[in-house]
Amino acid sequence: MELCPNCNLGEYPSIEAVILHLNSQSTCWPSEARPQELPVPPVFRRGANSSDQTPAAGTCHPRSGYVFGVGRNMLDRLEDDEYAYRRKINHHYPFRDEGEWELGKFLVENLNQTQITKFLKLKWFNTRERPSFTTKDQLLDWMDSLPCFTEWKVSKMEFSGYKTVYPIELVWRDAMEVVKQLFSDPIFANHMTFNPHIVNVGNQREYGDYMSADMAWKIQDHLPFGATQVPIILGSDKTAVTRLTGGLEMHPVFVTIGNIDSEVRSKATLRAWRCVAYMPIVKFRVHPDYQSILQARLWHKCMDLVFANLKAAAMDGCFMPDPSRYIRYVFTPLVAHVCDLPEAIDPWELDKFQKAAKLVNLSGVHMPFWRDWVFACPSVFLAGELLHTCHKFFADHPLKWIKEAVGNHELDKRFMTQHKRVGTRHFAKGITHVKQMTGREHRDIQRTVVASIAGAAPPRFVRAIRALVEFIYLAQNPVHSHQSLQSMVQALSDFHSFKDAIIEAAARRGKKGAKEDFFIPKLELLQSFEGTIQRLGTLMQFSADTTERLLITHCKELFPRTARQSKDFTEQCVRILNRQESMEIFDLYALLTSWGAPLVNAIHTEDEEVTTTNPALSWVSRVLPDEVNSVRGPRPVRNHFLKGILSEDALTAFQLNVAPDYKSLSPVEIRTKFALPDFDRALADFIRRSAPPSGERASWDPKYGRFQTWNKFRLQLHSAFQPRVIMPSRVVQAYPPSDNFPFGNCDTVLVDGTGVEGRITSCVAQVRLIFQPMIRRGSNLVLPSCLSDPLLYIQYLPFVSNPDERPELAMWTVERAYMHDEHGGRHRKGAVVRMTDVTHAVELIPDYGEAVGDGVSSATCLETFERFFLNNFADKESYHTFSTEFV
Repeated sequence: MELCPNCNLGEYPSIEAVILHLNSQSTCWPSEARPQELPVPPVFRRGANSSDQTPAAGTCHPRSGYVFGVGRNMLDRLEDDEYAYRRKINHHYPFRDEGEWELGKFLVENLNQTQITKFLKLKWFNTRERPSFTTKDQLLDWMDSLPCFTEWKVSKMEFSGYKTVYPIELVWRDAMEVVKQLFSDPIFANHMTFNPHIVNVGNQREYGDYMSADMAWKIQDHLPFGATQVPIILGSDKTAVTRLTGGLEMHPVFVTIGNIDSEVRSKATLRAWRCVAYMPIVKFRVHPDYQSILQARLWHKCMDLVFANLKAAAMDGCFMPDPSRYIRYVFTPLVAHVCDLPEAIDPWELDKFQKAAKLVNLSGVHMPFWRDWVFACPSVFLAGELLHTCHKFFADHPLKWIKEAVGNHELDKRFMTQHKRVGTRHFAKGITHVKQMTGREHRDIQRTVVASIAGAAPPRFVRAIRALVEFIYLAQNPVHSHQSLQSMVQALSDFHSFKDAIIEAAARRGKKGAKEDFFIPKLELLQSFEGTIQRLGTLMQFSADTTERLLITHCKELFPRTARQSKDFTEQCVRILNRQESMEIFDLYALLTSWGAPLVNAIHTEDEEVTTTNPALSWVSRVLPDEVNSVRGPRPVRNHFLKGILSEDALTAFQLNVAPDYKSLSPVEIRTKFALPDFDRALADFIRRSAPPSGERASWDPKYGRFQTWNKFRLQLHSAFQPRVIMPSRVVQAYPPSDNFPFGNCDTVLVDGTGVEGRITSCVAQVRLIFQPMIRRGSNLVLPSCLSDPLLYIQYLPFVSNPDERPELAMWTVERAYMHDEHGGRHRKGAVVRMTDVTHAVELIPDYGEAVGDGVSSATCLETFERFFLNNFADKESYHTFSTEFV
């Protein structure tokens, strides 16, 4: 029998009966409390200025997402605190005011107890007002009195018949209470999805977050009518966070929910992930052959305790309020566990005992924690993981093959001499000397490695490496379609077709072989990516990048280092964790209540463009715009579409500094300073091509004109994958020659122009000058309308071959264009175009040939070489554009 969660009266035989009761004329639900707006899945929201005009169609699961009354969200529950009545008068109680609260918070977060005591005893306070707290104990007691939703605790555990070097103590909190807190957090109100849905764009189905994938729909089919899924995503890392505490080691376990948008979940600083346990790492007094199996069983026993209530809710369901206070009938299936491959194997295969068990088809762990978690299956929830399975695999294997095939010296030289662009990593000392690299560095190497090794490695070898890099790029798509999945599968198939060239290339250099076989576990895992994406959605939402970052944001410097041998060390950890949790929640609560702002983040369904994924910041910016600086976390991307210069189709935005770098240059100074001898001719050609309309009064004489110039501008686009999202702007440089850059420091762009028969064609060009003509005061000249906007002097690099002509690279090739003057001289072909004709910032990699010549540096590579490859791996957006859309 079911009780109505709204009025708690009456017993009903099923959830369907409860729904009939709520919808009947005698309903207990007041009409004014009925939901007026519910969040729309992000994929159905398209930006008004987005470049993607194809509407997203689809359907939500008809049996999901019902609401059963009105409850209280996370912030409402703070009213249950015993000191809530005092905070109605003083919103920062027990502190005197906001300033004293900020001081106390700063001291607790940045100083240890000894340093706090020294600070409070400073003579500086003799002439100034002391804070209300006079000792560190009083300050810490006040912090401990702040409300805390899910308190941490310590549980002592034992294994019958087995002794340990140190007592087994698990620091944990109920994962069910943590999930309730996440699910009812009003910060995430505009960033949550409650209904499984199928999305179709054109004739292609799209796979994005978990709720758009097959597994969400299939699980919903087995849930009661009206139920809401709260998919559980776990994260763990074997890095011990307390190694300096006298041999006591623990490693964290994190949890989040799949309802929260992946853009929010992927940023550790947005607190969408919560730590629920610190797993003890203990040594048993047993034979070494049994050590790891006992540790694995202990791990599963601890996971059983932490997630017991979540497993019960996955089976029977429970009622809990969402961010907008509406009560939902919730089920909590386990859908993903983010961990490295060795961690995924640990509970089954670690030592001799487990290996022997595997021979007879046993795992060695007889009671895995997921055994009674309905819908949970390790073949599903151990999803493909990009950081280790792709990026770490690339560094451990393909990069090693490349070093053996090309040679360390030659490979370093190619990376050292590449042109530097703002916002991208440049390896000034090469890549072969680096012993330890992060995932970011792995990605930076993948960005240019294919074009860099062209000519130094056999074509079939290059094609095998390109296929792997292409697979890794496709696997990182934030949105997938049937076409992108087929391309990903084809890329992996291409690698297997050409992988024999890897061994041949190493043998040709006298090596034993870069790899005599390809039995690499992580390589085999790549075959499962297509099925995982169809079941669970895009793999980017399950990257261990986030859990690695969580170790810094949630764990590092959190525990006291001085209590290394303290008997009550775990109790100290619990107090610190509870204190940290309380301060984070109280900060936002005090900010909102002190200004009378609502504790519910109203649902916004208007068609707006996204420039930030900081939910707290977007909420506060709406209700308290003057208090935006009070919110910590990643700042929003500056939206140049609001105040910048827009292209004619409004798909590209440009930004120039208000003050130019050179305010008034004559044509002679332009030609000399920027080394542009044909500047006057190019400007005259532009004026002739852009003749002012008849009747316009304008007169312009370049001889008497002046110019203001800039050294850089910013270019901003929408995401090619998610049209509502505005990407960070890219800097395009056009610096004049100097001592460090004898030919100037100038970037390359893609420019649209009118070609044969009036068709719009694209061409690569190097920006040499950013300028705008101006009229001197008192002059009789009138500036033509075609010269009123910022202009660029560019030098063309037209296409000379398409990707099909070099299938091992599959990149466009460009070459310097030249023209001859009337004196028989040979000059680079230049022209003046509008800045708004630029569509993309692009990266060129020189065609180095078999070896890099002497005298080449990163400052001169774009000027020394004549032929370049248009690098479509510059970033995921460029790859998508130049591989699927660009013609």
